[in-house]
Amino acid sequence: MSAADLAAVIVSIAAVVAVVVLMFAVSALVSTMRALRESIEALRVDAVPAMAELRRAATHANEGLERVDELLDRAESISTTVDSASRLTYLAVSNPLIKVVAVAAGAGRAMRRLRRGR
Repeated sequence: MSAADLAAVIVSIAAVVAVVVLMFAVSALVSTMRALRESIEALRVDAVPAMAELRRAATHANEGLERVDELLDRAESISTTVDSASRLTYLAVSNPLIKVVAVAAGAGRAMRRLRRGR
């Protein structure tokens, strides 16, 4: 066997070893890809219903917020109406009430003077 024959045998053995190593690497890669596909499918099966539930919860929360906003608007309207009514009541009642108190005070003084004068 010459040196060229020996080199050809060594290169052939190295090539066979490289092919075997590459086959194991490809096999491991295929196995990893299968596991990745299964994980993605499991994630999709779990995530899609969770996202749908999250959407429903967000919609429900938005409806609740709209109701609260309407209630706050009504409460503000009622508060404004009550404030206006109390202001009008004060203006309508205060002046005559002051006059009645003044008349009563004057009548009381007059009654005291009349009693003293007798």
